[in-house]
Amino acid sequence: MKAPDFAYARPASLDAALALLAEHGEDAVPLAGGQSLVTALNMRLSAPGLLVDLNAIPELTGVSEAGGEAGGIVRIGAMTRHRDVGTAALVRERLPLLAAALPHIAHPAIRNRGTIGGSVALADPATEWPACCLAAGASIVVRGPGAERRVPADNFFQGLYTTALEPGEIVTAIEFPVPGADAVWGFEELSRRHGDYALVGLAATGRRSAGGLSDLRLAFFGVADRPVLARDAAAALEAGDLAGAQAALAGELDPPDDPTTKAATRLHLARVILGRVAARMRGGSAQEDGPDGV
Repeated sequence: MKAPDFAYARPASLDAALALLAEHGEDAVPLAGGQSLVTALNMRLSAPGLLVDLNAIPELTGVSEAGGEAGGIVRIGAMTRHRDVGTAALVRERLPLLAAALPHIAHPAIRNRGTIGGSVALADPATEWPACCLAAGASIVVRGPGAERRVPADNFFQGLYTTALEPGEIVTAIEFPVPGADAVWGFEELSRRHGDYALVGLAATGRRSAGGLSDLRLAFFGVADRPVLARDAAAALEAGDLAGAQAALAGELDPPDDPTTKAATRLHLARVILGRVAARMRGGSAQEDGPDGV
């Protein structure tokens, strides 16, 4: 099957792109990396009248830092390729969670072409970047016909392929707070084959001190219609109760049930990777899975 006919525009500025989207309304679709959109076009799941290619807009790419050591942010342009996000020296130094997630994203061809903004805007619940945004407390920078605005990741992902984006808006950047010196992080993902969508994954951030872990943000993906912050599990883990944290997941996650992987299996795997990530964040063995380990 081939894509339906459509018009194509490649604006050289963000203002020009936004003007085209405003003019054509629902008949226009922005094109970022195209790794999901082109497939949808070819399967006739999407039939826009106009594709607005964002690849010629330089202000939408790149990684930069603003602010001082306290309260600083790392800003990643929406059109920055997956590979460039995960391999950027600034990201590896300031946001190692993102660097750890990169090898799990699909395959090299997709990592070389897909963009972080496209992934965040699509909001596939089984992908890595949305969960990393949620775990890191990032803000999604969006711009439309009106003024630019920043949406906390906690409020941005609203359901299956559903976000807080309003008509005519696009993601222009993601801003991550720079972690403090006592920050710790963890990332784990399980899939049938490397490069497949995650059966279950966990992106986590927090702080570690002599008293244990605190300020934990446990963002699970592949287990609901959006990435999910497991707040009860985090509270139990901060109290030093790994078994309680694993048990709490039953009330916080809503894993899908499909012919190949039952919901109970995904929930079990979520408990397993929570044990592994918790051990790493505490500074212990990566194989310390707790009572539900494998």
